[in-house]
Amino acid sequence: MFDRPTIIDEAFVRRVAVHDFPPPRSNIAAFSSPAHKLVDIFDSQIMSRHLDLWARRSKGKTFYSIGSSGHEGTAAMAAASRTTDMAFLHYRDGAFLIQRKKQAGGLTPLYDMALSFAASADDPISGGRHKVLGCANTFVPPQTSTIASHLPKAVGAAHSIGMAHRLKLNDAVLPYDGIILCSFGDASANHSTSQGAFNAACWAAYQHLPMPIVFICEDNGIGISVRTPGGWIEANFAHRPALHYIQCDGADLNDALRGCEQAVKYARSRRKPVFLHMRTVRLMGHAGADVEASYSALASIEAAEAQDPLLHTARILHEQAGMSGEEIVARYEEMRARVDRVAQDALAKPRLENAVEVMASIVPTIGEKKSPPLPDATTRNALFAKDTRNLAKPVTLAKSINFALADLMLQYPNISLFGEDVARKGGVYGVTQGLQDKFGAARVFDTLLDEQTILGLAIGMGHNGFVPIPEIQFLAYLHNAEDQIRGEAATLSFFSNKQYRNPMVVRIAGLPYQKGFGGHFHNDNSLAVLTDIPGIIVACPTNASDAPAMLRECVRLAHEDGRVVIFVEPIALYHTADLVSPDDGAWTAHYTVPDQTATIGLGDIGQHGTGTQLAIITYGNGYFLSRQAEPELRATGIDLRIIDLRWLHPLNDKAIIAAVADCPNILIVDESRRSGSLSEKLMTLLTEAERGDAVSRITAEDCFIPLGPAAELVLPSKASIIDAAKAAVS
Repeated sequence: MFDRPTIIDEAFVRRVAVHDFPPPRSNIAAFSSPAHKLVDIFDSQIMSRHLDLWARRSKGKTFYSIGSSGHEGTAAMAAASRTTDMAFLHYRDGAFLIQRKKQAGGLTPLYDMALSFAASADDPISGGRHKVLGCANTFVPPQTSTIASHLPKAVGAAHSIGMAHRLKLNDAVLPYDGIILCSFGDASANHSTSQGAFNAACWAAYQHLPMPIVFICEDNGIGISVRTPGGWIEANFAHRPALHYIQCDGADLNDALRGCEQAVKYARSRRKPVFLHMRTVRLMGHAGADVEASYSALASIEAAEAQDPLLHTARILHEQAGMSGEEIVARYEEMRARVDRVAQDALAKPRLENAVEVMASIVPTIGEKKSPPLPDATTRNALFAKDTRNLAKPVTLAKSINFALADLMLQYPNISLFGEDVARKGGVYGVTQGLQDKFGAARVFDTLLDEQTILGLAIGMGHNGFVPIPEIQFLAYLHNAEDQIRGEAATLSFFSNKQYRNPMVVRIAGLPYQKGFGGHFHNDNSLAVLTDIPGIIVACPTNASDAPAMLRECVRLAHEDGRVVIFVEPIALYHTADLVSPDDGAWTAHYTVPDQTATIGLGDIGQHGTGTQLAIITYGNGYFLSRQAEPELRATGIDLRIIDLRWLHPLNDKAIIAAVADCPNILIVDESRRSGSLSEKLMTLLTEAERGDAVSRITAEDCFIPLGPAAELVLPSKASIIDAAKAAVS
């Protein structure tokens, strides 16, 4: 009863041999494919099936045994589409990937899949890091999401196709007449991430913006153990505005081909989104460890197995290709033997053997693309013609970022800037003011008020040659969509063995000390969600002198190295001009053109002062407050230096240790919460460097930030820094 793989396998052989085929599942309109095409797709289906059977029977030798059995109809979509139509795949789409690789030619789909199942270091997509469906040669980026977190970036990729054509982008990867394919399960269609993606696609199409995407919902009626109500998917999606709905039976190869070809044709010709509702069945439970009988009646399990897509394809081959049951079974058994031979070879291949090998693909290939040259002076002067007066005087942090963005967009034609209120309004704090006027609505535009869509758009655009600069309006808003960074953007290089990259520079207005606009949503001091993600870079400029150079380095890292960069901009310092006394203007600086600006490379720390009695290590508002405290500390005889980290992740351990080497006392000033903050990392770093006895810290309390003056009660201040510094040297 419990060995369902064997039961399904033996049932196919037994039933087909005596022509015991299931009847069609519905009154499907006549649609007949050429016999050779049907046979070719059947080979992909049975290859996928035998790989599943091998994985289920090879416990301890293969891993992550979620299979594709029951979903083999997806091979029809591969047959109906082009190998240049980028596909973001559901984890049950093994048959799709096999068929696509066959169509591309020159590839070894069976061997490649076996290597992936065996977690071999020779796996051509992930290098043994995960069983993922992907192929760089056939436009299939690997997906690791088990829900629907890949849908927003698929929408972003679809949107980027029209953008690239409109901007005549030379770096574009996807052809203008290409479409995007994105598949998922019926249970995942309920997830907030997928709902946001559907809404964004419809929102764009409703306004006649190109959105050539096919959403493929593989409806097997169950999500692990939770049933999807009958008719729910159709009721939910058949009548959505601007979304064309098509239904097909994935168990019937002819009908699957009909539906897939209609969907592809509509999306390609109309440049509009399609929802392809493909009925499938789930065989062998959710995964190898899933005992389906614990939540499903035996009769229900057997009913699904009776609708095995391979049995339906065998019927079609018998009826339309004239193949006998004996011939079909012989083909099935030949594939079994072939898979067994290849599988044994794959199992003999080496796996990743040490941490260095595993981590080698976290960071994309360095220097893969060259940055374009700086524009000539005439072109630049024309761009900044209306800014002459502001360029001649010291500017604030906000204005320096604005000028730097303009210079960068002039130099890099593949930069696009977008987010909530960034275009016409110029951002909540005016940081992007005037950029749409300079570069047009195609490159600077407002988005939906949905952070998942904003970040998904950025990831998808990165797949198509852009360097997107999305803005998240407030740091607290990132938490609505952080998995787009953590689970999607940051993992792409790792799980594709450096074959894919999604460059971006995510600008986030954040950190506390905002006095006139607040509460914890606008004064969020939680950076921990970012500073533990492998591979990404977190930068935090504090002043108008550093910000342009740091932003240029961030864009260079994204464009040349494919890095995912987070640029956290301290809101409270945006328009701060004075440091110690009113009208001293000490927190402003003249903006210098790119070729006159000293570079600030990744990991370069800043240092103010050369005192050897006390070193203060800080960043963001902490650096500003420490600088405010400096005159009073010096007046009491404390000789100090103030270290601005600038780059919060990864930390430059060696530079930090060297910067405080000759100081007997070290104070860490951290505006984030005491638990989970950078101060903990710094304390650990210095302790491991045998400086633990010299270190003390001051942080925010483990508390949300309240509105108004009460905020000062839970955050470091100039006064508390002075007290902590005196205590450190006493």
